[in-house]
Amino acid sequence: MAKKVYKCRGKKLSCGESPNFSGQHLMYNKKLIREIVYQANIDIKDTVLELGAGKGALTTALSQKAGKVLAVENDSTFVEILKRKTAQNSNTKIIHQDIMKIHLPNEKFVVISNIPYAITTPIMKMLLNNPASGFQKGIIVMEKGAAKRFTSKFIKNSYVLAWRMWFDISIVREISKDNFSPPPKVDSAMVRITRKKEAPISHKHYITFFGLAEYALKKPQAPFDFALRGIFTPLQMKHLRKNLKINNEKPIGTLNENQWAVIFKTMTQHVMRHNWPRAKKGKRKRAKGK
Repeated sequence: MAKKVYKCRGKKLSCGESPNFSGQHLMYNKKLIREIVYQANIDIKDTVLELGAGKGALTTALSQKAGKVLAVENDSTFVEILKRKTAQNSNTKIIHQDIMKIHLPNEKFVVISNIPYAITTPIMKMLLNNPASGFQKGIIVMEKGAAKRFTSKFIKNSYVLAWRMWFDISIVREISKDNFSPPPKVDSAMVRITRKKEAPISHKHYITFFGLAEYALKKPQAPFDFALRGIFTPLQMKHLRKNLKINNEKPIGTLNENQWAVIFKTMTQHVMRHNWPRAKKGKRKRAKGK
């Protein structure tokens, strides 16, 4: 099997390498760090997971607010710095490991991180592809382009749609590249993620919904009628259009979460199970968090 390869600033990284190399973009603006912690709204009851802790500027601030901090860092030099900085903080654990190889906490947890650009989407998938996990909310600093893609009203990716059925994702504000050392080539954004109090679909239906999303969003610009052809009969499509108050030509990528919930419930209640689209095998494993 070929190794999965990520790219970061032109450098190829296989699964055996850590993307958290020593040239990562570290935050140094203390005002920004205080704002991140404030926006996260954490207290002594919270377990906080920090992914890519770097030299600990954010870690030390989190240690003063949270009940427990799990700071993940793979750069050996940074790990030693983190250990020295947090030596007096009994609530902080330094985890020397590749971000993509960690096991998420079993209890409920919050993520507050300045994550590596190279693995933004894989990290988001790790956190959001299993809505039954303990992940509750997060404030994540990421590359601005990715933040806009994850929050756009027009949804191009099936996994983004699936995330948004169970989590609200929004941009708090944009962050200039001048707040990092060394500065990246592009600006960043502070992104808020919050678990929905009342999700439109139960998390036990995640993989079934993922199959529908994957099937329908093969061509996000495709008209509603074309995208769902093969699942619903013409009569079922007519009832769907009426319930959704849309026409045949509406692009499938413009539908919101509540409209997708109606489509999903119509499929599971009125379409024979053998006609339900199935998620690809690899996607089903990732959706389960395996």
